[in-house]
This record gives sequence, structure tokens and C-alpha cells, in this order.
Amino acid sequence: MPDPGRNNKRPNDPKQGGPQGPDGKQPPTKPGKGMMGWVIIVILVALVLMTFNNIKPQGRDYKWSEFENLYTDNQLVENTIVFKARAIEAQQKPTGAETEPILVRVPVSPDVRRDRFVELNELTNGDFKDAGGPSLWQQILGPWLIPILFLILIWVFILRGLRGMGGGSGMLGNFGRSKHRVLSKASTGITFDDVAGIDEAKDEVEEIIEFLKHPKKFTRLGGRIPRGVLLIGSPGCGKTLLAKAIAGEADVPFFSISGSDFVEMFVGVGASRVRDLFKQAKENSPCIIFLDEIDAVGRRRGGGFSTGGHDEREQTLNAILVEMDGFGSSDQVIVIAATNRADVLDPALTRPGRFDRQVIVSLPDIKGRLEILRVHAKKVKLGSNVDLEKVARGTPTFSGADLEAIINEAAIIATMAEKDFIEHEDLEEARDKIKFGRQRKSRVVEEDDRLATAYHEAGHAVLQTVLPNTDPLHKVTIIPRGDFGGASMSLPDKDRMGFGLKWLKATMRVACGGRIAEEIKMDDITSGASSDIAQVTNIARTMILDWGMSDRLGFVRYSGSDNREGFVPEREFSDDTAKIIDEEIKRLTDEAYNDAKAVLKDNWDKVVAVAEALLIHETLTADEINTLMRGEQLSKPTVSQLLAAEAKKKREETPALEPETREDEGPAPGAMPSPA
Repeated sequence: MPDPGRNNKRPNDPKQGGPQGPDGKQPPTKPGKGMMGWVIIVILVALVLMTFNNIKPQGRDYKWSEFENLYTDNQLVENTIVFKARAIEAQQKPTGAETEPILVRVPVSPDVRRDRFVELNELTNGDFKDAGGPSLWQQILGPWLIPILFLILIWVFILRGLRGMGGGSGMLGNFGRSKHRVLSKASTGITFDDVAGIDEAKDEVEEIIEFLKHPKKFTRLGGRIPRGVLLIGSPGCGKTLLAKAIAGEADVPFFSISGSDFVEMFVGVGASRVRDLFKQAKENSPCIIFLDEIDAVGRRRGGGFSTGGHDEREQTLNAILVEMDGFGSSDQVIVIAATNRADVLDPALTRPGRFDRQVIVSLPDIKGRLEILRVHAKKVKLGSNVDLEKVARGTPTFSGADLEAIINEAAIIATMAEKDFIEHEDLEEARDKIKFGRQRKSRVVEEDDRLATAYHEAGHAVLQTVLPNTDPLHKVTIIPRGDFGGASMSLPDKDRMGFGLKWLKATMRVACGGRIAEEIKMDDITSGASSDIAQVTNIARTMILDWGMSDRLGFVRYSGSDNREGFVPEREFSDDTAKIIDEEIKRLTDEAYNDAKAVLKDNWDKVVAVAEALLIHETLTADEINTLMRGEQLSKPTVSQLLAAEAKKKREETPALEPETREDEGPAPGAMPSPA
């Protein structure tokens, strides 16, 4: 396959930007490398000279009056007095235990230098040596030498940077260069065979690739080339993976860059990078530009706390709008962008003529989840008891990234258990670990807390089994996971595109069961129901504000638009309506709590049976809970029995250690024979 980064031009032509690296970008230049070295050398030499100039020789400092006394008492060596620029120096005759002359010095400041010279001349009758003062240029340039060198250094950098801004290179000019990467099938290793669960999105993208390969096929009827494609979906749904698959399938250059790569600390750099990116794309057409996380620069202008037209992000967005509008019909440049916040994008960016198509990359359904699991399962070793369809059915609302994490976590769990392949229980544990957190078997739980947790989860399990319109129960455990003391897990039998009123009411009643069972058994309540209370409150509030499920408020939406541009939430209803909203939310939660309490009291014997079994076994499946609710006993071994059996097995597998004896030695005196 031809190299997507080629543009049929000489690679080392200076008119075309110089040689290119293996990733399709020009290697960064190092501006002023030779000049920079010379400037550093000059600065170092100047610092060394000034350091040596400021070093004082060893000796003793005296005042002028003390120096006069030394000279008058004939304590100075003859012909050793020297008048220097900053001091009067002389040799003092050794005294006491000293054998060598001592250097004495009288500091001389510039303002008294002339007077001190006259005084020394009168004292010695001219019998001294004049070393001379600093020259004129030393007096003028000495204090300013280092600042001047620094100014020269800064000036060199500014000149070379400004020159680079015009020529596309240099220190400051590199900030305006695009930071894109050129991808190909060889660099990504991903094709459409690796993308599953988003068939509609694949179909629309395949049309784009087919158009790039055969443009005349689409334009013969007068159709226009699509300018841009916007991929919209939740995090982990496969937007970036789909873009990488495009790079693996399309035989054209694929320029990939993130929205945050446009913005720097300098104003105008983002717009410069946009122009550079589109310039290179047009030179290499037909090609694809992929802008990941475009909401970083494509947010709606003029909202929130923006600083106005001079904002760096808005300038970058304006540059993108201008460049996309400047495409000709023969440019054959397709722009693909990805975001999970399409509601905050600027309307000018999403209008027809710029991003002509908006492809929704949604969460996969059960069929899509099964296909995704099969794709990732090809990379690992699965056991014969693995049921991927059951895993797919038990992972509603899981994204493609979550499903890939399940396979990876299961492989890690099986590896740590020293298994030869992944078993179905490893996949179940991996799913629970991702959804609820890691098991905390080593956590010490007080007996009262353990009892309250058992009845809490039993209340959820009984209501989920008894009430109609609920999701089928999967299993219940009182083993702590993450921040949860226990968990009741359901296994939906279908994917819901919407939520019915009956299912919502049943779900609220199941969530209330934990607190109610705790209160009846313990005659007390705990904070363990905090997540249940939040779930019930959120469901009731959404039913009232968004879904119009209140007879008093009617078919009206009361929640404001979620554009996340300001800190003050939007409110478009009166205080009287707000009071009614609060009353309706309270009514729904009270009804759910009272109904759940009545059902649990009627089935309290079943709650006790499930709770007592949880205290013994810690984890129960849906079949085992149904057995208990029918009044039957479980034949399942208890946790203590399992632990005892495992300890016995380890003892049997560990060989008895015999005492080491030498062949030429018999048993020690008085030793008993070994029972082995």
C-alpha cells in the first residue's frame, strides 16, 4: 500500500519545508545553535574575569591611621608600598613567632582615592609604587558588562524568533507549527474488523472512505463532497477507535490531532496551528483530518465567562471555521471530529457545509456487546465453560472500553490464580470488580455491621424477586466491594431504550428495601443506605422535571437546558411551581417507601431466611435465593467448611519435613524413632 504521508515532492527540497521524519512531520530545528554557544562562552569568560578581579589577596586590613603608625614605627618592609586601584598594600615585617612578611592593606574607595594618594605621598616622601587606577573603559563598562551581555542574548533570540515566524522555523516560529501526527495502517494496526457494535457508524464512515477512493462515482449526479463528519458519543464508545480504523482502511494521509494541542500560552498560536494543519492537508489531498475532543476549542462563543473576541480559544475556533469554509470542491479533504459534548459546540461549527454529518456512536446493545467481547476475546485464552452471551446480557450500559477492561481484568485474575485459561467465574469477577470495586475480604467487619448488611441486602433481594416489573436478580453478596458493604446484582433480560413508569416505581421500591429491613431487624438505621436514597431521589426528580410523570404538573418539562456554561442553574418556573415540585418528589419517595415496607412485612420470613443464609455463605445466586424463598434448605457448603477443606488440602499437599542426618551417624542418644 502506498505511504499515506507521501506528497510526490522531493523530500529534501528546502522550498517544501526540508526533510520529513518517519511520522510525516519535519524534524524540529535548533535555532542559533552556533551563536548560542559563543554567547554562553563570552558570558562565562566575563564571569570568570569579574570573579578573579573581585578576589582579595590574603592579608590584614588596616585603617589609614593604623597604617601611618606602622610606617612611622618602621614596621614595614622597604620598597613594598604599592598604591593600587582599590587599596594601599605593603609588606609588614614579621613579629613574634612569624617568619614571613605579612601583607597589609588599606582599602581605598573611589571618592577618597585622590586624597589618599596625596596623604601617602606626604607620608613616604614619594617612596611608593603607583600601580595606576582602572582605565576609562573599565570604569564605564565594568558595572554594565553582565547586563549588556544578557541584553545581547535576549536580542539574538528575539530576532531569530521573529525571523522564524515569517519563515516557518526558529524558536518562536515552531509554536505556530501544527502538532499533528500522520497515521497509516502500519502505524495503527487497526482495521474495521477490530471495530464491532457500531455498525451504523461504520457504514457512514465507509461511505467517506469510498468517496476518497472513487470521488467521480459520487459526483457524477451532481453531489457535493461532504466537508466534515462529527462523531458524537459517550466516553469509551469507540470514537477514537473508529478514527484509527479509518487510518487503517483509507489509502490516503490521515492527520490526527487533539483539540487541546491547538491552545498554548501565546495568543494566536492556536489559529496559526490550524492554518498550518489545513495548509499541509490541502497539499497532501485527498486526505483525512481527525480532530479529537473538538469541544476543547469548539465551544459556543460568547457564553459563560469568555473574555470576548480576543480569547485564544475563540480565535482558534474562528480559524477552523474559516479553513473549513475555504475548501473547494476539488480539495478532497475530509474533516472528522469527535466529542462527547455536542450540546456545547458552536452552531456555526455544526451547520451544513462544515460538519455535514453527525454520526451517533451510541452504547452497544446486547448484540453489539457480544460482538465486542468476541473481538477482544480473540487475544486471550478462554475455557470451555465461558459463556460470552451471558456476560453480554449482564453488562447493560457498558461501553466498548468497559467490555475490553472486563476481558483484560479476567485475564489478570486467571493469571494470578495460575490458571491455564480464563474461566467464566473470572469474567463474572472482572465485571463485578469494574462495576462495584475489588473484593475486600481482609476487611474486619463487626458482627452487628455484618448482621445489618445481611438484612439490608436480603431486603433488596426479596423485593426484587417478589415485585413485578423488576430486573431479574443475579446474585447477592455481603463481601465488601470498594465503598460498598455488600451488593445485590441484577441481570436485565433486555436493553431499555426508555424507562417505563412501572419499572421506575418498582426500582424505587427495591432501593427502599435495604433501609426498611435494617430498621425492622436492628431497631436502628445506618448510613449504609446513602446510595439507595440518592438513587430513589434522582429517579423521582427526573420523573417530575424531565419526563412529565406527575398528574399535578402535567406534560411539562421543568429542568433547564444543560449547557454547563455558567455556575447559576437555569430556572424557568415560579416559586409556587417549585413548591409543588418538592411536594411531588416527596410524594413519590414516600409511596415507594411505604409500599416496600408493606411488602417486606408480608414476606418477613423470606427476608430472615435469605439473611441467615448470607451470614453463613456470604454470597448467594438467584437460584439459591429462590430455593430459600420456597422454604427449602441449601446443600451448599458454608464458608467455614470451605476454608477448613482448603486448609486440609494444603496440609496434605505439603510433605512432612524429616530431620537431616548424616549417613555415617546414627540417631542421637536417647532419640525416639521417627513415626514415618
